[in-house]
Amino acid sequence: MTKKIFVTDTILRDAHQSLLATRMRTEDMLPICEKLDKVGYWSLEVWGGATFDACVRFLKEDPWERLRQLRAALPNTRLQMLLRGQNLLGYRHYSDDVVKAFVAKAALNGIDVFRIFDAMNDVRNLRVAIEAVKAAGKHAQGTIAYTVSPVHTVEAFVAQAKQMEAMGCDSVAIKDMAGLLTPFAAGELVKALKAEQSLPVFIHSHDTAGLAAMCQLKAVENGADHIDTAISSFAWGTSHPGTESMVAALKGSEFDTGLDLELLQEIGLYFYAVRKKYHQFESEFTSVDTRVQVNQVPGGMISNLANQLKEQGALNRMGEVLAEIPRVRKDLGYPPLVTPTSQIVGTQAFFNVLAGERYKTITNEVKLYLTGGYGKAPGQVDEKLRRQAIGNEELIDVRPADLLKPEMTKLRDEIGALAKSEEDVLTYAMFPDIGRKFLEERAAGTLAPEPLLPIPEPGAVAKASGEGVPTEFVIDVHGESYRVDITVWASRPRASATSTCPSTACRRRWCSSRSTNSSVAASASAPRPANRATSAPPCRATSSMCWSRKAMWSRPVRRC
Repeated sequence: MTKKIFVTDTILRDAHQSLLATRMRTEDMLPICEKLDKVGYWSLEVWGGATFDACVRFLKEDPWERLRQLRAALPNTRLQMLLRGQNLLGYRHYSDDVVKAFVAKAALNGIDVFRIFDAMNDVRNLRVAIEAVKAAGKHAQGTIAYTVSPVHTVEAFVAQAKQMEAMGCDSVAIKDMAGLLTPFAAGELVKALKAEQSLPVFIHSHDTAGLAAMCQLKAVENGADHIDTAISSFAWGTSHPGTESMVAALKGSEFDTGLDLELLQEIGLYFYAVRKKYHQFESEFTSVDTRVQVNQVPGGMISNLANQLKEQGALNRMGEVLAEIPRVRKDLGYPPLVTPTSQIVGTQAFFNVLAGERYKTITNEVKLYLTGGYGKAPGQVDEKLRRQAIGNEELIDVRPADLLKPEMTKLRDEIGALAKSEEDVLTYAMFPDIGRKFLEERAAGTLAPEPLLPIPEPGAVAKASGEGVPTEFVIDVHGESYRVDITVWASRPRASATSTCPSTACRRRWCSSRSTNSSVAASASAPRPANRATSAPPCRATSSMCWSRKAMWSRPVRRC
């Protein structure tokens, strides 16, 4: 009996998101599309995840135009995107009308397959997106955000898959974003899924621990139908198993993919040359690292965190942050580390390390999480931490988006004439500050991508980094830039931070005396309004928490 295995290649999305901080430009994708279209992939992942953010923020490209160009260049191949459920491509829950509008426009502009996940594996946050995909006549793929913890069992994952099947999904994906799957665990999970539900099973596993290819093979042996790979020049490490390698491994077996290995190798050589162009975004933290089995940090998160720390000369703090992340995750009830919970946990771990004392600073995202603002936590949260963070504040026990009023009309009014299409309104909706800035620069004709450094000459000697003990960091979280200053006072360091709003419409800095146990509250986005809704105002600076430059932890900050 033969069973052809179908392949989705991540080269145009997750591969470069995991290895190069999502920096590949459309100009380097289009020339190879003719060959990609001839391969016979089941689909190409081209959109979603962090690509939308990177296009607007760094590359100064219209992500909708990228999608339209790829659709025209790949007429014979399904185009796939990653959608964060009710979070869409942003970092908060959006109202149902925004979700429906976004999915409809994504489908119209070229997306065929929507891989839909929720960072908490709370299926309530998937329902509206799934319904919107089905209404557009496209493929809805329900997704299990795979992770390892005392509460994440095979039985729990199977129950989630059955719920997604009942919601109308066309397939189910195991999304192993951190490379936590092990071969026999993969086989066991796939076997259980195939026995208990009828949908095709996709395996998406990052090779961070060096196990992904083995996981895929055991998954295929136990009934998996599809695998995600990356062209070899953008494969392995925090990316995915190499497409050519998996095609060769299955060739001549009952699971033969039928793909042309020579054509794939031609494509691999093209991207080998392309990768050199983005050498400044390479990181030592994107190769195989078995510590992921302990710290559970996804490849894309490692790549982006390392890139930001590298820019600030602060890579020497990476080990401390990675060690703190699993401790924070346990305190929060074991959320899977995938956007936005990976940023929530990672940022809190970062502040815990800088302060020298755990939870001296508690971010507003953690506070929102602890109220139920992102959905139901998979396990029990630390009640002492919850009381410290939110006191007796009322908890949210319904689907968070049920508390949100329709937003599209308000968004259209806010962005006004800068939006030339409904797609522009949705760009603004995803990222109010950088979205507005992008549209303003487009109107002024001043869009310019971040510069790329020249490719080093062969044999050139790299300059010494001069890295020492950093006293100032700039970190980027959910669209806001934070400067964190470390000042040594007597025997221990103290830290402070300043939030700077990137919006050209607002340059004010707002501070709050609100504190937790004499600590200063941190935020990467707006705190929730009094009505418990989770929507954010167009300019986050008008309601963000921040610090004055020399504030000390024990000293409240006055309102400015």
